[in-house]
Amino acid sequence: MSLDEHKKLLNRELEQFNSILGEILPRYIDLMKKTGASDEEEKELGDIEHFLIEINAKIAEIKNKLDQDLFGETMNHYYAAKEAALNGDPEEKKRLGKLRKIFLESVQGEDFFNWN
Repeated sequence: MSLDEHKKLLNRELEQFNSILGEILPRYIDLMKKTGASDEEEKELGDIEHFLIEINAKIAEIKNKLDQDLFGETMNHYYAAKEAALNGDPEEKKRLGKLRKIFLESVQGEDFFNWN
């Protein structure tokens, strides 16, 4: 499967996920606000809450893996570029400058790196 096909598939699945979540969250909020809910509604509220906690954990796991993989691979490129730049490669000096800028922006911005 090509990158474009993977992108389309991921985007389609993310849109579907977002759509389903968009149906579940309003019901959850309605049940949270409701006073005098029936036993059935209380059970539904608990089920939705449990499901949302599971989903949140899965999203956090995916984000953590993505952050770690992206950061780790970028670090590999950074050190390879640094070594080549120290050996006098002018193209790698430019690349090293770009990578340093990316790291600086990430650290100063709102991006989070898990340094484990």
